[in-house]
Amino acid sequence: MIFKVGTPLTSRFVGASLLLGSALAPVSATAAPADDIAELKAAVEALRAEQARARARIAELEGALARQRETPVATAPAPAPSAIVTTAAPVSSEPSRLSLSGDVRMRYESNFGVAGARDRDRGVLRARLRAAYAVNGWLTVGGQLATGDPDDPNSTDMTLSNFDDDLQVSLDQAYIRLTPGDLQVHLGKIPQPFVRTELVWDGDVSPQGASAAYSTDLGGVKLKASGLYFMVDESVAGPDSRMIGGQLSVQTPPAPIQAELAVGYYDYALRSLAGGDAGDFRSNLFAGGRYLSDFNLLDVIAALTWNGLGEKWPVRIVGDYVHNYGAATDADTGFGVDLLVGRAGQPGDWRFTYGYAEAETDAVLAAFSQDNTNLATNYMQHTLAIDFVPKHNLVLNATYYRYRQKDGVIGPVDWQNRLRLNFLVNF
Repeated sequence: MIFKVGTPLTSRFVGASLLLGSALAPVSATAAPADDIAELKAAVEALRAEQARARARIAELEGALARQRETPVATAPAPAPSAIVTTAAPVSSEPSRLSLSGDVRMRYESNFGVAGARDRDRGVLRARLRAAYAVNGWLTVGGQLATGDPDDPNSTDMTLSNFDDDLQVSLDQAYIRLTPGDLQVHLGKIPQPFVRTELVWDGDVSPQGASAAYSTDLGGVKLKASGLYFMVDESVAGPDSRMIGGQLSVQTPPAPIQAELAVGYYDYALRSLAGGDAGDFRSNLFAGGRYLSDFNLLDVIAALTWNGLGEKWPVRIVGDYVHNYGAATDADTGFGVDLLVGRAGQPGDWRFTYGYAEAETDAVLAAFSQDNTNLATNYMQHTLAIDFVPKHNLVLNATYYRYRQKDGVIGPVDWQNRLRLNFLVNF
């Protein structure tokens, strides 16, 4: 057997062999010197040591080769279980059942022009967050969180004040919505179901109770019937305060001229006032802990829209007339007219508005009417507004109110002024 263990070892092996061959050759007649014998013995010992090391190295290599042949081919180990999934989840083709929306509005407001009274400037914040979850095709639950005084149903504004105190936030809406076919039903603290203007219904009022609305389309003409049972104030020991109201509305197709008409009737029975406060009663006739008038309101809203200047510049006129058939006074009527030019829905849009309104003292229930000024009823009011949409979901607005008391019963009779600059972000 021949082992090839490297050039240095081979050289030593050959040299030693030659030396050994010389030693085994026939001895000459002349005796070898003693030094040569010693050198030969050292070479033999070195050769034996080198052979021992070679045999040990060969044995080591043969053992490693044998172990390698006996070891099976290794497979990749399975990943250890983990609570974190690093692979991307499959994208569902089913649309989300949860919808979120809301808005944040920052406002600068200036009040000025009343003789003998100081001018007042303030910053105002409003923030609202809405959510709705579709349980199935006909059942949805929803709600809205809003800033503002929870005891003030017609405002969600907060004055930036009070040494940086935290803002008040309340559950402004919480409802169940049922949509079987063309019928829509709301239960709970619910969105406003009626076509409205600020004359009768402030935009922040969310009634509590039950509403139903049925809509249909007859050859492009939209018809809608709405009803509301409004639990205003529930009493444990006595009669409740509530409102039952209904509205019929019709809207023609968006031709060059579109017409709209809504007629509503709201019958209040205000027997319990335990949950009310001065902010709810405001400017209605009130004495001895009760309203002097009943409130049975006929509300008629009509609108015409002309689209002859193009889709960016519709011209719209809206009129609202209200009469209280339950008033204990002849101050029982109100009206408002608004002229709007332009739209405010797409980037680059402009809209210009002028409005004029009057409301007598008991023409409307002040608890739920507009709060754009500090006069809820018994007022004459001019309104100028400009809206600009620089980007999607962003609206810049400037609104100027000039108003005064109609009859001059209590407080200043001068014309008052209120300027509002609004920065509104929708999402």
